[in-house]
Amino acid sequence: MRRSILRAAALAAVMATGLPAEAQPQPGPRREAIRIGILSDLSGSFADVAGPGSIVAAQLAAEDFGGRAADLPVQIVSGDHQNRADTGSAIARRWFDTEGVDAIIDLPNSAVALAVGEVARNANRVALPTAAVSSRLSGDLCSPNLVHYSLDTWSMSNVPSRALVQQGGATWFYVTADYAFGHDLEKQSADAVTRAGGRIVGSVRHPLGTTDFSAVLLQAQASRAAVVALANSQADFINSMKQASEFGLVRRGQRVVGLAVYISDIVSLGLEATQGAVVVGNWYWDLNDGTRSFGRRFAERMGGRMPTDLQANVYAAVTHYLKAVAALGSSTDGRAVVARMKATPTEDMIFGRGEIRPDGRRISPVYVFQVKAPADSANRYDVYSLLREVPLAEAYRPIAQGGCPLVQGGGG
Repeated sequence: MRRSILRAAALAAVMATGLPAEAQPQPGPRREAIRIGILSDLSGSFADVAGPGSIVAAQLAAEDFGGRAADLPVQIVSGDHQNRADTGSAIARRWFDTEGVDAIIDLPNSAVALAVGEVARNANRVALPTAAVSSRLSGDLCSPNLVHYSLDTWSMSNVPSRALVQQGGATWFYVTADYAFGHDLEKQSADAVTRAGGRIVGSVRHPLGTTDFSAVLLQAQASRAAVVALANSQADFINSMKQASEFGLVRRGQRVVGLAVYISDIVSLGLEATQGAVVVGNWYWDLNDGTRSFGRRFAERMGGRMPTDLQANVYAAVTHYLKAVAALGSSTDGRAVVARMKATPTEDMIFGRGEIRPDGRRISPVYVFQVKAPADSANRYDVYSLLREVPLAEAYRPIAQGGCPLVQGGGG
């Protein structure tokens, strides 16, 4: 109920800015504005980590850019894909074909992002996944119309998996969300574990939105694996993590590790339950003056909630997209806009400088954080201590290993 109340408050805060959460642009002249669509999960399992907060982040970026690009006003519209690839694809086609949307951003749920990426490619518009994490987005399914902003499953799995094997976690069991994101996260982690000398002893998959993990966790417990890896996220991660604690997996000597953990998860579970956990991310609101300034502005519109790294990605994506459109003087050719984005170093107030590789992979710093003990936290969102910045060569999959046809000479 608390999460539902927070979501309702967040949606009310978005509407208070003057833009309806479910904005429906009317068909009209295609170039009356630069229209950016935030296609998200506004009420389901990803609403806390993306959702209404992603709309706010896009609004802040458009405002900071001056509200115009290529001599046209910038409009932010939004839609709810309801974690269904067919629903997301239908909205994307309608936006591109009849409602003058130039770019679609956010896209939590990798199955939805992969489907919308193909729609953008066929329509020659732009897709900027800032919340989907499948490594295929810059791998075999890369596109000249797409830039992948969020950390992917390669980074999220390789960095902690190698470290845990080196710390003695020789055997692994996976609890995996049964869709593209979970499958990819498990595979990338398992490959990293094997390369590091570890061994996979089993895995089990569960549907998105599972509430009862008892049967799944009994299998994990019976495996006697040193590490039980949760290859899921958001509500699924929170529920499985809580129930793993209730089942006493840690008390019996197993280490339970989340491979896709966000600040909203830590806040929901509480520091008492998560202190000492190691988390990999590409952004945190308390890193520097720029991140703190953005965090405060965001929180003012979100009822005091600090942004997640996925919501910060939206700000960066909108900013860099608008720079490319302004430089070209047009948003009509999606491939040309993405090519300009790749040719121009990324730079903004909250991520600093970075780049976009030919495969569409956005490169920015990656950090390893440790969750604070309750006594060390100054407020509800003061949850991380920085352990180290990961060298970029370790943080991202080598471009030659991704299988992207844009890199291998396949063209568009």
